Amino acid sequence: MPKSTFLFGTVGSPMSTPKNPGGTVGGIMRMAQLGLGTLELAWVRSVRVTEAKCAEIKATAHTHNIALSIHAPYFINLNADKDEWPKSRKRLMDAAHYGNLAGATDIIFHPGSYFGRDPKDVLQVAVPRLRECVKELRDAGNPAILRPETLGKSAMLGSLDDTLVMSVEIEGVEPCIDFAHLHARPGDGSANSYDEWMAMLKLVKKRLGAKALKRLHIHLSGIEYGPKGEKHHLSLAEADLKYKDLFRALHDSKCAGRILCESPKMEDDAAVMVKAWEKVANGK
Repeated sequence: MPKSTFLFGTVGSPMSTPKNPGGTVGGIMRMAQLGLGTLELAWVRSVRVTEAKCAEIKATAHTHNIALSIHAPYFINLNADKDEWPKSRKRLMDAAHYGNLAGATDIIFHPGSYFGRDPKDVLQVAVPRLRECVKELRDAGNPAILRPETLGKSAMLGSLDDTLVMSVEIEGVEPCIDFAHLHARPGDGSANSYDEWMAMLKLVKKRLGAKALKRLHIHLSGIEYGPKGEKHHLSLAEADLKYKDLFRALHDSKCAGRILCESPKMEDDAAVMVKAWEKVANGK
């Protein structure tokens, strides 16, 4: 059987993580026991971690060969007003600083809201702000990639095009592509077919180059949506997401990287994804 071109894991420690040692360290160890290869640390409320704990996390991940990323706090908005932006910026920079200390290579974040403004105008605010963040990280010797996530509501800064614009404009920024969010975002059931996903991947390749397809960072789950987009995540079995067709598109486009499950069933659905991917990769 050929080696998978994707590492699979969960956003947040597996639900089956034992209480002892528990926490992130226990989650990394549990991930290895499950035969999964990557974990996204869910620092989604705040960044509350010491440098000593970061060193322990990094060492544990290295021992168990688990690739780490960070999901930064939800309360980040590249389009925040001038009084709120410093708070958003600190949340992102803290996640990147401590994430790097913990051995994470990628920092995923929600880029914010349009607040009813034209996306092009919002990007004129967002891109310079994000560029300054990357510059500060590089000046500090921090190599972490900042990844704005595609979001599931049409009112949010986070279309695929939004994330690609940021990535084209700023070296050190690449998208986190949540295909469930992209399916939910239009609110009409579209963005759920092999041809539509192939078109998205071709766009990524056109804008960012073929190498970008080899280091994709993907979020995936089932999802419930309405006319305004995402409502909440579902297990794969409960949802209409045609993830097997998505995997065919990823395989046919020669993609690689990480796929992180955000299903409520977490590691169970991650295992389902692994099996589905292996079938596609083996031509079944």
